[in-house]
Amino acid sequence: MERTTFNVRVDAVRDEAHGVRSFSVSRLDGNPFDQYEPGAHIDVTGPSGVTRQYSLCGDPDQRDTHRFAVKREDASRGGSRSLHDDVTVGSELTIGAPRNLFQLAPDAGEHVLIAAGIGVTPLLSMAYRLLKQKQRFVLHYFARSAEHAAFLPQLSRAPFSDHVRFHYGVERAQLDTALAECVATAREGTHIYTCGPAPFMERVVAIGETRVASDAIHLERFAAEPSSATTGAAGTLDAFDVRIASSGATVRVDRHTTIVAALASIGIEVDTSCGEGVCGTCMVDVVSGTPEHRDHCLSKAERASGKVICCCVSRAASPLLVLDL
Repeated sequence: MERTTFNVRVDAVRDEAHGVRSFSVSRLDGNPFDQYEPGAHIDVTGPSGVTRQYSLCGDPDQRDTHRFAVKREDASRGGSRSLHDDVTVGSELTIGAPRNLFQLAPDAGEHVLIAAGIGVTPLLSMAYRLLKQKQRFVLHYFARSAEHAAFLPQLSRAPFSDHVRFHYGVERAQLDTALAECVATAREGTHIYTCGPAPFMERVVAIGETRVASDAIHLERFAAEPSSATTGAAGTLDAFDVRIASSGATVRVDRHTTIVAALASIGIEVDTSCGEGVCGTCMVDVVSGTPEHRDHCLSKAERASGKVICCCVSRAASPLLVLDL
């Protein structure tokens, strides 16, 4: 399973907020990018050789360029630091094709977008599309201050300004009250979308579920929470078998091996990227058996269906898992 990649040139670099820089890139071969749906993210391999996932934050109908934004992380292992320090206009990068686990609900009557910090990036691409389709929406943007609010000039002027509400310096003790006001007018048919730090999104979900159904709340995560990808539920199997539906080949997955690694040992390559169950690259359809989900990208409905699994971190709750490979 080969992943589609593109060699690109950096056409523009802009400081969007304190510690946040955006990059606009175009294909070296001069061809346009394929159209993508808002909420999508791409793999970006920087000068350090490290690959990370970043949400696309430009107009999804603008095919000659992709735009993504990167927050410089103090604890960077070479991803964000290299993009900030080593990339200038004219630099060449490798990116992947867009993948989307955070799509706009086509049947929503209204959309409430709730961002914190750099989490505004996928929601900005959604705002582009919603404006074009003349759909009802509001974007609530929480940031430490105006200096920390990315894309502030753009969001503060038409056509975005009529739909954007800024929330600066909201303390944790006041967050639930502020979020309750954000969703106070949500009615039947409203969908809520949120991206930001995990604790922030947890509060959005908790408050949002008082107004709309849980399956009408959509999240996009930056990274796995430190402990949850390695901790299973009570009764987790130490080992299980994975069978390939197309060939019948079977491999044992022990407690110290991932499904991806076990499959690779018998010559079955499953494409991966983040290795943390965040990006969705390694999603595979399940033919039979019961997955034990440890990912951070599947929706509640997808988990409940048992029809798909993220092979880099998830395991099996049944002795045999048959995958559509």
